[in-house]
Amino acid sequence: MDTNADKLVMVSVIGEIISPQVRTPYRIAAWGEPMVLPGTGGITYNVRIGDPATGWEADHMEPGVTIRNMEKSGSVADAANNGLNVLSCVGNQATVVSGDGKGERGIVTGKHGGAEHVLVDFPTAVLDRLVIGDRVMIRSWGVGLKFPAVPSVKVMNLSPDLVDKWGLRVEDGKLVVPVAHTVPAATMGSGLGAADCHTGDYDIQLFDKKTVDDYGLAGIRLGDFVAIMDADHSFGRIYKQGAVSVGIVVHSDCIIAGHGPGVTTLLTSSAGAIVPEINPKANLADVLHVRA
Repeated sequence: MDTNADKLVMVSVIGEIISPQVRTPYRIAAWGEPMVLPGTGGITYNVRIGDPATGWEADHMEPGVTIRNMEKSGSVADAANNGLNVLSCVGNQATVVSGDGKGERGIVTGKHGGAEHVLVDFPTAVLDRLVIGDRVMIRSWGVGLKFPAVPSVKVMNLSPDLVDKWGLRVEDGKLVVPVAHTVPAATMGSGLGAADCHTGDYDIQLFDKKTVDDYGLAGIRLGDFVAIMDADHSFGRIYKQGAVSVGIVVHSDCIIAGHGPGVTTLLTSSAGAIVPEINPKANLADVLHVRA
């Protein structure tokens, strides 16, 4: 793939591992049941990219390590954390810079909107050496990435290091993209209508059994690349027939109405210049060989 990677700026951003936060014990399920479940934040020891996104006794569970920049930037609320979220790209190198795990490296796996978290995968042995409050620095690289051969495809949140490893290629003027699943825009919930897709995610609702069965979504995994059909993410998230957007699954299934496995956008074409190619191995863990 021909890219403009040699013109992109590489810059550091930083965050710290944050505690899980619970505002109220109960989450109300879409079927009316109050439930108490773990959710976002912290260090998730037994769930990483490559693992199922469904079936856990959890809601919005974030695999691996959750980081946020807690710096206060004068009168501009959350400006430092916005920098972390906007500039971090999936596939970027992350390095622990404090604590017993100092020097250990991982990779950025996605962003979670609402909470405004950045998610990082580390080897399991490294997780045992980390504690809440440890600082993680990311060598951010990818903002402004373009594919000159397919100008109608907009790229965001994607490290140039992933382009060839993922297997992207151009055929007949369109970008062929390996994905684990296609997803109909009708299932997309929380996050729809956001003004941009350079941060956050939006959720695949899995409450309709027929749709889940028709598209094989019960088997969706954390880290899966998925193509959302009839969805345009060029300037926010909208429904548009013929458009195609591709993202990565970043957090687990949810019980709350309108929510489900979250997807961070990587590619979009309002003109439909993306051709999804189904490949069960189209998962970040498989692409980067980070799991045994």
